[in-house]
Amino acid sequence: MADRSLESVSLPLEVRARLAELELELSEGDITQKGYEKKRSKLIGAYLPQPPGVDQALPQERRTPVTPSSSSRYHRRRSSGSRDERYRSDVHTEAVQAALAKHKERKMAVPMPSKRRSLVVQTSMDAYTPPDTSSGSEDEGSVQGDSQGTPTSSQGSINMEHWISQAIHGSTTSTTSSSSTQSGGSGAAHRLADVMAQTHIENHSAPPDVTTYTSEHSIQVERPQGSTARVAPKYGNAELMETGDGVPVSSRVSAKIQQLVNTLKRPKRPPLREFFVDDFEELLEVQQPDPNQPKPEGAQMLAMRGEQLGVVTNWPPSLEAALQRWGTISPKAPCLTTMDTNGKPLYILTYGKLWTRSMKVAYNILHKLGTKQEPMVRPGDRVTLVFPNNDPAAFMVAFYGCLLAEVVPVPIEVPLTRKDAGSQQIGFLLGSCGVTVALTSDACHKGLPKSPTGEIPQFKGWPKLLWFVTESKHLSKPPRDWFPHIKDANNDTAYIEYKTCKDGSVLGVTVTRIALLTHCQALTQACGYTEAETIVNVLDFKKDVGLWHGILTSVMNMMHVISIPYSLMKVNPLSWIQKVCQYKAKVACVKSRDMHWALVAHRDQRDINLSSLRMLIVADGANPWSISSCDAFLNVFQSKGLRQEVICPCASSPEALTVAIRRPTDDSNQPPGRGVLSMHGLTYGVIRVDSEEKLSVLTVQDVGLVMPGAIMCSVKPDGVPQLCKTDEIGELCVCAIATGTSYYGLSGMTKNTFEVFPMTSSGGPITEYPFIRTGLLGFIGPGGLVFVIGKMDGLMVVSGRRHNADDIVATALAVEPMKFVYRGRIAVFSVSVLHDERIVIVAEQRPDSTEEDSFQWMSRVLQAIDSIHQVGVYCLALVPANTLPKTPLGGIHLSETKQLFLEGSLHPCNVLMCPHTCVTNLPKPRQKQPEIGPASVMVGNLVSGKRIAQASGRDLGQIEDNDQARKFLFLSEVLQWRAQTTPDHVLYTLLNCRGTIANSLTCVQLHKRAEKIAVMLMERGHLQDGDHVALVYPPGIDLIAAFYGCLYAGCVPITVRPPHPQNIATTLPTVKMIVEVSRSACLMTTQLICKLLRSREAAAAVDIRTWPPVLDTDDLPKKRPAQIYKPSNPETLAYLDFSVSTTGMLAGVKMSHAATSAFCRSIKLQCELYPSREVAICLDPYCGLGFVLWCLCSVYSGHQSILIPPSELETNPALWLLAVSQYKVRDTFCSYSVMELCTKGLGSQTESLKARGLDLSRVRTCVVVAEERPRIALTQSFSKLFKDLGLHPRAVSTSLGCRVNLAICLQGTSGPDPTTVYVDMRALRHDRVRLVERGSPHSLPLMESGKILPGVRIIIANPETKGPLGDSHLGEIWVHSTHNASGYFTIYGDESLQSDHFNSRLSFGDTQTIWARTGYLGFLRRTELTDANGERHDALYVVGALDEAMELRGMRYHPIDIETSVIRAHKSITECAVFTWTNLLVVVVELDGSEQEALDLVPLVTNVVLEEHYLIVGVVVVVDIGVIPINSRGEKQRMHLRDGFLADQLDPIYVAYNM
Repeated sequence: MADRSLESVSLPLEVRARLAELELELSEGDITQKGYEKKRSKLIGAYLPQPPGVDQALPQERRTPVTPSSSSRYHRRRSSGSRDERYRSDVHTEAVQAALAKHKERKMAVPMPSKRRSLVVQTSMDAYTPPDTSSGSEDEGSVQGDSQGTPTSSQGSINMEHWISQAIHGSTTSTTSSSSTQSGGSGAAHRLADVMAQTHIENHSAPPDVTTYTSEHSIQVERPQGSTARVAPKYGNAELMETGDGVPVSSRVSAKIQQLVNTLKRPKRPPLREFFVDDFEELLEVQQPDPNQPKPEGAQMLAMRGEQLGVVTNWPPSLEAALQRWGTISPKAPCLTTMDTNGKPLYILTYGKLWTRSMKVAYNILHKLGTKQEPMVRPGDRVTLVFPNNDPAAFMVAFYGCLLAEVVPVPIEVPLTRKDAGSQQIGFLLGSCGVTVALTSDACHKGLPKSPTGEIPQFKGWPKLLWFVTESKHLSKPPRDWFPHIKDANNDTAYIEYKTCKDGSVLGVTVTRIALLTHCQALTQACGYTEAETIVNVLDFKKDVGLWHGILTSVMNMMHVISIPYSLMKVNPLSWIQKVCQYKAKVACVKSRDMHWALVAHRDQRDINLSSLRMLIVADGANPWSISSCDAFLNVFQSKGLRQEVICPCASSPEALTVAIRRPTDDSNQPPGRGVLSMHGLTYGVIRVDSEEKLSVLTVQDVGLVMPGAIMCSVKPDGVPQLCKTDEIGELCVCAIATGTSYYGLSGMTKNTFEVFPMTSSGGPITEYPFIRTGLLGFIGPGGLVFVIGKMDGLMVVSGRRHNADDIVATALAVEPMKFVYRGRIAVFSVSVLHDERIVIVAEQRPDSTEEDSFQWMSRVLQAIDSIHQVGVYCLALVPANTLPKTPLGGIHLSETKQLFLEGSLHPCNVLMCPHTCVTNLPKPRQKQPEIGPASVMVGNLVSGKRIAQASGRDLGQIEDNDQARKFLFLSEVLQWRAQTTPDHVLYTLLNCRGTIANSLTCVQLHKRAEKIAVMLMERGHLQDGDHVALVYPPGIDLIAAFYGCLYAGCVPITVRPPHPQNIATTLPTVKMIVEVSRSACLMTTQLICKLLRSREAAAAVDIRTWPPVLDTDDLPKKRPAQIYKPSNPETLAYLDFSVSTTGMLAGVKMSHAATSAFCRSIKLQCELYPSREVAICLDPYCGLGFVLWCLCSVYSGHQSILIPPSELETNPALWLLAVSQYKVRDTFCSYSVMELCTKGLGSQTESLKARGLDLSRVRTCVVVAEERPRIALTQSFSKLFKDLGLHPRAVSTSLGCRVNLAICLQGTSGPDPTTVYVDMRALRHDRVRLVERGSPHSLPLMESGKILPGVRIIIANPETKGPLGDSHLGEIWVHSTHNASGYFTIYGDESLQSDHFNSRLSFGDTQTIWARTGYLGFLRRTELTDANGERHDALYVVGALDEAMELRGMRYHPIDIETSVIRAHKSITECAVFTWTNLLVVVVELDGSEQEALDLVPLVTNVVLEEHYLIVGVVVVVDIGVIPINSRGEKQRMHLRDGFLADQLDPIYVAYNM
């Protein structure tokens, strides 16, 4: 342990002891690093020669306590006093500190996540400049020539240079001194080159030396002598030519064919491919192997044989025979001593008692369960043993009772609660083993959870069990003549040991009686056990090493076992050492954890003497991180009589039992084997000795030799079991009698594990006997020593490199652990995201650490892992102390933790995700083709037989109908005509929330009210014709009257939504803005709103003195106007339509009289509206099609409109549907918000509505009025929900309107049903349309947006080049129609919006027609259906708004697609909105749940967007319900949300910045 410079100087013992104590204080956090160094230099100063730079010479051996993990990786980790020391290693800690020091000077480029309840003072968003690519420039000087930072990624995401740099040896170079050898794959390869130079000269194919010993003599690996330059042998026939790329071709092949072969190999260049070859095959990057990666170069390994298993004459023929022998000839000999929690002997079980009691148990199992005719248990049946860890005696009696009765014991842990993590899987094992009886002790039986009746409940997933208590007093004595049948060991199953797999499932490994006996014999021989030795056992006696030594082999040799329970170790960690002294024990079985605990506690002990120990078996010696515990323990206890050669690490696995064990020797000169391996080499499965590179090495100790009577080899971990080369890491396989034989009941898995035939490179098996995979990764070093570097279960393969979970844990824990990780509880696993494994680290955070600290610590862990392992961590999560699921022995239940993480119920308190750094297999960003001219696109489409995408509704000129209203140019004239010809015909009926008629208007009533309003405008308002009037009314009759009053007076009306009385502060400014922008000369409203506009609250929100004159229409003049105004020209302005678009822009469009009349006519024809019809309208009447249907259509077509204000549905959700049913309406119009309200509010009431007589069977069309892509999920669930009430599914459809044309499509009555297609979402990102089958991956359902209205022509144009596009392209929808709006009135917020929205021309083809640009992307498809006029029907599909589409990675994404994926990711996400900020994707989710769940969403959101959209989320914002703003049509206002986010006004629960 001392420094290399101290090796020559021997330090006095007390100084050594004091040094060890200091190291412990440091590791426990009792003193600071500074204090430690000060005291240390003081202590050893006197003994040191003084060369400069002593400290640099720290050798590999200076390691301190570590508690390596146990056989089943995480399952039995116990929490140590202050932190989990099993991974502690000073050298490793130094390495980590050194790696981190490199990052010290660098600034963090990523803002800390912000949390609502945190102590972090929220700064405004501006302080958090997003980590864009420029952040690298400020402090480039500080990087000091480290040119190997991560290069800026091509997507320009985040330059992480200043915060996670690649490791010091970032570019994994390797020496190229010879073509055939690549020496150690460490970054410092050039340093190694000198060391390796000799090898190169001797022999090119020589592998570097694998294992260096700590002693001076290094052992050479055998090297094949042979030719120095290896030439690849040619295929069989030497007379072969090779073609250009090395394909062998026989020279007899004719030149012609050869030429053909060559041309076939060259890919053809497709002509004109840009137009009709889909270039969107987004292929995920396949990780290309690093050309410099180290490759194994050794010879093929040879299988190692253990020594002969020497059969000793007095070895018993079976274990039961041994028990019988000792029980009868030395019944008084002690077999087992148990301890209480004070360390006093509780009970001594003698061999006599063990024999008689196990006979009694055997007799009772076979004869006292069930009836004589039908016994419950027969020989060969399985029974489970449920005993607590502090009662080995009862367990031992029950176990041997089963062996004697020839039933098969299945020992398991005591289930603590009904829902214990993992106990469900144990239940499945018991069920598959057909277990019906559980043997248990009295105390355990009393402690099991009970139901009120005293029954033991059935645990989740468990079979029904009979609980049988094995205490003697509960059992009947066997009759004198009954005797168990003791036969020689055979191939019957002796017992089943459970094993927990990586995924949490539990398997049962069957061990036969002959294997059991042979294993005991092999252990006896390897460990040199003799009769009546004393052995101290700290391990779990139910399985693994504890069972094999402490229960089985001990009985074979009549040994005395002192069993130390876990509960005693918790109270007194030194107890096992005290028992070794007290009983002068020869052997102790421990884990490195127990050695570490003893180190921590040994200070006050003076009278410890360990000289009696001849063997200290370290059960988890195969964990590479156990070596420092062994070293530290030896260092401290050497002075107490402990000899170095006593420490015997062993390797074991449930399948192969003991794999290897270091033999106890008497020769103290023979030092144990050590290997200092390059961690980088190990990730490629290659062994490279690392002499120089301190930072990323793994020091491993040997676990001794192969077991007696066994053969061992190592095979490649995946694929065909091929033998490894001598310098290659493989899975160790064992061929022996003493192993498990199968996984109970699972023949397929058994074949893959227990029946493996390792192959040589020539393809033949090495023996005819099957080998067993041990699940351990390692190699066989010089002298037949076995080295283990990890477990298959902990293996994570990230982009083709293998990392061991334990190594990552060790690195994470080396970053100031005592301050941070609660008791060192940390879990590392990998999840599969986007076709690669991603590393996730979950740690329990100490209760006292602050946000700042945790973020600091997390970023340091990322840097350390990046430097040492050169692998990115995908997600690092911290959970509150004591919240990770535990295994029965207190370790972390890994698979359960992973499960919680994946389903979003881990509830972390801190999360840091780094997808930008570790997701490297995204498809390449799309390179935009250099723009092809529109002319060639057109030609290309013609060549490839693609139709130019255009379509039109019916031609208005050719439709013959008896439309009287067509005679009139102006709506005001139509109303006067109706008032004369059908004065009492009801045009409008307004319903209140109870469904009764609140008001109605006949033609003549409307005409008269309009006249009075016109008089009022002229006389009280003194308005001229052409003045603008703002109409601020609630949805109703007054609004309609006021509108026609304006027309009669020659004024231009603007309908404005009134302010909300409960929310004046936010709604009134919008009203004021529209009034000002529209330059309204006066404002008409009701008395109530009049008061509201002048109220105190209004004065607080806006300046009420600047309102134009306000007219109150509740008090109208009695007289008629002298004359009704008639416009001189149909092209003059009829009204202004103001609306806020989805992008949050306020825009008013001008509607002329001609366009208004044409619009009404088009709708009349499409929906076949006549005076005899009734239409129910549940829409907001302020803009777009909603206003036209509410105010204009009835006057033009004469049908009756039943008006239902959407706000009334909040009090009575059934109002609209009840009205539709009651008035037997055939056509109804609603908005998405109304449909959603019905779907959510009436979902459970369909039965009661049916009882109330609700009948929707008469509905022909139920049209959703919208300006977006149809929400197919909502319309489908609405259709399904009300199908039972008679609603025909094909009745539900949508319409499409926009600013330039308020209705382009509307599902009419006679057209074909609306169609749905499925398109490839990946193609859409490239603006291509590719139809796919329903349910195929990446498919997106799109519903047609209704039928094109009469008089409307549509074309799909390229928004950039303005050229026409083919059917298979996504482009902007352009529209030509008589009812297009005539232009923007004013645009508030974006003055520069081009006038070309209303008059654009194509750049090629038909360049004369004037089109309006809708701003929506969509495509046309010719369907198989026929239109009303017999033509084939063209369907228009809307994909999304051009303004909202996001350009990311050169592709076009539509927010709604990402949002749909995100909403599916977790049940607590109710709503989601996405937008971009700089070039980061920001995802805002509304959380319906407790704030604890907020952080669970971050990884899930990141995963789903990566998987489905190949995008990395930059920021995840979790907010409360209702934060995402939605407009009156129910559309998300993403731009408003973005502004709120940037101005830091969202009050988020959590903001995570992904790195």
